[in-house]
Amino acid sequence: MSTTPRVVIIGAGIVGANLADELTGRGWDRVTVVDQGPLPLTGGSTSHAPGLVYQTGPSKTMTAFANYTVDKLKSLDVDGAWCFNQVGGLEVATTPERLADLHRKQGWATSWGIPGEVVSPEECVRLHPLLDQDKVLGGFHTPTDGLAKASRAVVALARRAESRGAEFRGSTRVLGIDQHGGRVTGVQTDQGDIPADIVVSCAGFWGQAVGDMVGMRVPLLPLAHQYARTDQIAELVGRNDDHIEARLPILRHQDQDLYYREHNDRLGIGSYAHRPMPASLGELPEPEDGATEAAMPSMLPFTEEDFAPSLEHSRLLLPALRSAKVETGFNGIMSFTPDGGPLVGESPDVAGFWIAEAVWVTHSAGVARSVAQLLVDGRSEVELHGCDVHRFDEIQTSEDYVTETGKRNFVEVYDVMHPLQPKLSPRDLRVSPFHARQKELGAFFLEAHGWERPHWYEANASLVKDLPTEWAPRPRDAWSAMYHSPIAAAEAYKTRNAVAMYDMTPLKRLEISGPGALALLDRLTTGKMDKSVGSVTYTLMLDEAGGVRSDVTVARLGEQLFQVGANGNLDLDHFRRQAPTDHSVQIRDITGGTCCIGVWGPLARDLVQPLSHDDFSHEGLKFFRCKSAHIAGIPVTAMRVSYVGELGWEIYTSAEYGQRLWDVLFEAGRELGVVAAGRAAFNSLRLEKGYRAWGTDMTTEHNPYEAGVGFAVRRQKEEFVGRDALAGIDAESVSRRLSCLTIDDGRSVVLGSEPVFLDGEPAGYVTSAAFAHTIGTPIAYAWLPASATVGTQVEIQYFDRLVRATVAAEPLVDPDMHRIRR
Repeated sequence: MSTTPRVVIIGAGIVGANLADELTGRGWDRVTVVDQGPLPLTGGSTSHAPGLVYQTGPSKTMTAFANYTVDKLKSLDVDGAWCFNQVGGLEVATTPERLADLHRKQGWATSWGIPGEVVSPEECVRLHPLLDQDKVLGGFHTPTDGLAKASRAVVALARRAESRGAEFRGSTRVLGIDQHGGRVTGVQTDQGDIPADIVVSCAGFWGQAVGDMVGMRVPLLPLAHQYARTDQIAELVGRNDDHIEARLPILRHQDQDLYYREHNDRLGIGSYAHRPMPASLGELPEPEDGATEAAMPSMLPFTEEDFAPSLEHSRLLLPALRSAKVETGFNGIMSFTPDGGPLVGESPDVAGFWIAEAVWVTHSAGVARSVAQLLVDGRSEVELHGCDVHRFDEIQTSEDYVTETGKRNFVEVYDVMHPLQPKLSPRDLRVSPFHARQKELGAFFLEAHGWERPHWYEANASLVKDLPTEWAPRPRDAWSAMYHSPIAAAEAYKTRNAVAMYDMTPLKRLEISGPGALALLDRLTTGKMDKSVGSVTYTLMLDEAGGVRSDVTVARLGEQLFQVGANGNLDLDHFRRQAPTDHSVQIRDITGGTCCIGVWGPLARDLVQPLSHDDFSHEGLKFFRCKSAHIAGIPVTAMRVSYVGELGWEIYTSAEYGQRLWDVLFEAGRELGVVAAGRAAFNSLRLEKGYRAWGTDMTTEHNPYEAGVGFAVRRQKEEFVGRDALAGIDAESVSRRLSCLTIDDGRSVVLGSEPVFLDGEPAGYVTSAAFAHTIGTPIAYAWLPASATVGTQVEIQYFDRLVRATVAAEPLVDPDMHRIRR
């Protein structure tokens, strides 16, 4: 008798079928897949998907998902009929901006191990003869991309899963989720109840409704996307047949939000060029005869007026379409999320209820493999922080926010997006108590997780002309100059040479208290937590395999009271899941009710000490210590830590006192030359000191010694999560390292994700980068083989050129920590 868990998967589309296959392939044989539609054509997004699989994107994780999907679907067939047709992909540029972006995309492909090259207009036409060569400036060709026959793949996957014991039940509507004692126990359907230890919702755009059954918010928005087929195209006659369907590469014309694929002697045209069209689940059609290829709930009536401009743009790019007409068309429903990523994770309230939603065919097998690994092994080999449903703060899961951002993501799906590009809306959603003062100082705000974050202040513009020659900002190319200002150099200079104030409020702060708080923190972190009250500890949280789940700063404010500086909502979710059930630990997110000013620079003590009767001397408050104090009568908690590598403190108070605290510090600092400084200077200064940013520089795919944070691991501890996995690993034994690079030409600023070449071969990729104002040269951090020691010459591919760089010893500034400890 099998002892594997009883799993019910809701949704028999490409994600649910893949998950059943992945689970049964790992020996879990008690898997039931249910779908409200008939099998195998259930009527969801899979049933109408055109099946384009483009692998390359800015996300390493999403590219890995797509790459696995290609490899898996290539291996499948249904009675000899293909599930993946590897015709390749071609993205064409009709503007210089797009052509430059294609070079950037080719760099991503190299970084993530996907073959691809930027080709000439002549080669574009050779690859896709329907193109008008005069309209094309170049293209990005990826030979391993292609077409997924999603509905056929579902049949192949279901057959294989069924051969291992899985059961698929169509025409079975889910009515509710049974639970007991905070765990799922089964699924209620109109065909009877199904016992379950684990339930995974792979319901696509119906995912919100399934999540509602357990009170879980699923932040996705169903939106209609237009797809049309032309009548017969003379140039395609005789090229294909009903078996092959396509031989030309799939084609994307992103300058007009369009894509194309062959359907034998017809051409399919997909458009994102129209207005966002949200779909209401209650108004979806339900065909009387069940789902068919021509009618299904996920296919809404075609709106010709929305498609008309796209047809005209298509005729300009593809002259063969000038006499073509739309033979059939529909508005197909797809799922969009606030940041465009998938939604993967377990309910915070009902154990055993999981979701894998907002997953397109492109990433379906990869996501399914990761979910199966989470369920069977407890860990995905591909890191998932950008896919975890709990990455969003509460406001980001509200219906209004999801609707507005989902529609915006639809509009921008094919846009050229800068790495720093903020949302256009909603804005001013979350602001610190200093916001009014920041606006008065001309703050230029960018947005992250709904927070308005100053990147520089126009009030400091006059300081740029007075900078010493060695600090003068260098000219930048147009791309790296976007969302940047030379003012950042002045703000960095003031931080290194006088004193500056930074708004640190948006950083997540948790209060962990109670008799079990110390034991919880000790078990989850790599550092010593049982220190004296007033201690501050930089430490790591690892997963069971020793990967860096997060890095946090833990301040012991009392015997049973700790404040944790965390990386976001994922850390809050993790602490809550790991907390004991005996209520011996209380966990609160205190971010919104508090605020923080980082006061840093060699004159920081000259600014703060006259405002306080408390001792802010080195002996009175040593490095990595904290204490309660008063500044100008305002109760604060001061922590002697610095993410910019200068003397100073993170000064916390409750939100009600925030503006007053800002005002007294700023006014008292005028004679010292204090400035408000933004994130642009902050990022430069932190990289000069070699401080890592979790989620960018290191993730669960990296262990502490590879990432250069092995110093935060206290091996003497008897037990902590991930300890055993680190046995035998140290900084000398690793095969790769996060390495510091200085740019040889002294002017080229890269931005992240660019490939790095060693001896002419791709060897790694850039994580973070900035201009290091203190040393007057651009720098970057990159993952490289451990053999790339200090002094090694490398090259970074920046768009269509190679930038020479050198591996440098880190940190680049104040390696002996004299400045920060004075």
